Amino acid sequence: MTFTAPRLAITVAVNQPAYLVIQNSSTTYTPHRVVTSQQLNNDELLLHQASKVNPKPPPKLPKKLAFMFLTTTSLPLAPLWELFFNQTSHHKSLCNVYVHADPAQKQKPDFFRNRIIPSSKPAYRHTPTLISSARRLLAHALLDDPSNYMFILLSPSCIPLHSFNFTYNTLASSTKSFIEILNNEPGWHDRWAARGPYAMLPEVQPEEFRIGSQFWTLTRSHARMVVSDVEIWSKFNKPCVRKDTCYPEEHYFPTLLHMRDPQGCVSATLTHVDWSVSDHELIQKLRSARLRYGDGGGTRKDSFLFARKFSPAGISQLMNIARDVILN
Repeated sequence: MTFTAPRLAITVAVNQPAYLVIQNSSTTYTPHRVVTSQQLNNDELLLHQASKVNPKPPPKLPKKLAFMFLTTTSLPLAPLWELFFNQTSHHKSLCNVYVHADPAQKQKPDFFRNRIIPSSKPAYRHTPTLISSARRLLAHALLDDPSNYMFILLSPSCIPLHSFNFTYNTLASSTKSFIEILNNEPGWHDRWAARGPYAMLPEVQPEEFRIGSQFWTLTRSHARMVVSDVEIWSKFNKPCVRKDTCYPEEHYFPTLLHMRDPQGCVSATLTHVDWSVSDHELIQKLRSARLRYGDGGGTRKDSFLFARKFSPAGISQLMNIARDVILN
């Protein structure tokens, strides 16, 4: 598939390609990312290549949002996302979509079929594989387009809560990542010790351990920080000895960002979840809610941009209120 921006053309082969090539059509910006299929399918090589990208987007090109779907199934809410992306005729120059799908899954998302990254691997709860999948998505998005500015992790049950223009303007104007970073949550010590009483030492001291939602939005510089990390990842990549306290995808990212650049983050997730009401009332409640801030939240009053835990069975009802409520 090929995306075009005013001064840049990017060609990405998606079916186990021989090469992923970023082609430059300008003499003022010279990317040098030619990634072989071996590198695409080897996490260590892929992450190493991604760690070398420019942490800043090209100043004269429009900033883009990278929507990254981490799924082991199809995307049953894809019709709503299709409507979201097609709201504006110039959305293709303002965003990219990436999907991490289980290669063993026969049913692939139709609308996003050509957006599946070629190095997708199985991911399981209570293991580091969900972290690996997110890091893999970040690496592909960093290598694919130097204009990708904000990187949004989403699940198959996520929906947008606002129009594309509202979402784009909110994120493109931000200089900080949005990631929930919570300290002293109930049961935090058991989670820190889930791999054994000394497994996290000395790199991750108990007082540095943080908890947060696995769904976040990262700046380009923080995305590169994640794919470049070896030290903290080596601790969270260990198997747990207790599954009941093992949720590494909720620990690794907030801990890493807290330890490396807490001032560069808004300590809250932009993805809400609420099972208390339904349909139209639920959407209105989610749209009017404000973020729950963790460390250093201050007095900000940001809106949620996404919501999750929506059932595939609800797609018809969501589509009925999409234009007048969700995307209005």
